[in-house]
Amino acid sequence: MKVIIYCRVSTDKKIQETSLRRQKEELMKLAGVYGFTVVDYIEEQASGYEINRDGIFKMLDYFSDKRADCLLIQDETRLGRGNTKIALYHQLQKLDVRIYTSLYEGELELSEADSMVLQIVSIVEEYQRKIHNAKIKRGMKKAVENGFDPSKNLTNRNKAPGKERKEFPIEEVIRLRQHGLTFREIADMLNGFGHSVSKATVHRRYQEHLDT
Repeated sequence: MKVIIYCRVSTDKKIQETSLRRQKEELMKLAGVYGFTVVDYIEEQASGYEINRDGIFKMLDYFSDKRADCLLIQDETRLGRGNTKIALYHQLQKLDVRIYTSLYEGELELSEADSMVLQIVSIVEEYQRKIHNAKIKRGMKKAVENGFDPSKNLTNRNKAPGKERKEFPIEEVIRLRQHGLTFREIADMLNGFGHSVSKATVHRRYQEHLDT
């Protein structure tokens, strides 16, 4: 496996440099034992409660881009503490990243409490997706009942959302408003059909059209 070694200390005191070196040595040894390929070594001096860390973002970029698939840390507190630790666990879990620690000389086993919290978070996310999809369906049903024909509109519905499609058909917004949809419902529908826009953007563009 391709791995990222991540080391952290909480302060920038000179004495902490020894801790960083020790963490790196332990993790390089662990990588050797398992035959892992070390892609990068990341170290930083920051609080474990702080999630806005350059090293963390760099690490997540590696995993998001599939340039690495495993994380090596000394122990779970090096990754983070409190809610920050749970948030990072959840993100790494979604990216299908395995975590190994030198403390246990193997793959990290989450505590029962942490596992329970992550299960709850996953359930909440799943229901959020269901609610979002239900809102899109309700909006579409409402529009169709008021005479809207989706087969003749929203020409980008088969395209995935992306920056190059920030523009969206204002004429469809106007038509949907005429059919009684709210700006939130319109935004949900446009997002479902490949236009990455917010409620505020839809409302602003609609007002701009009225002012022209």
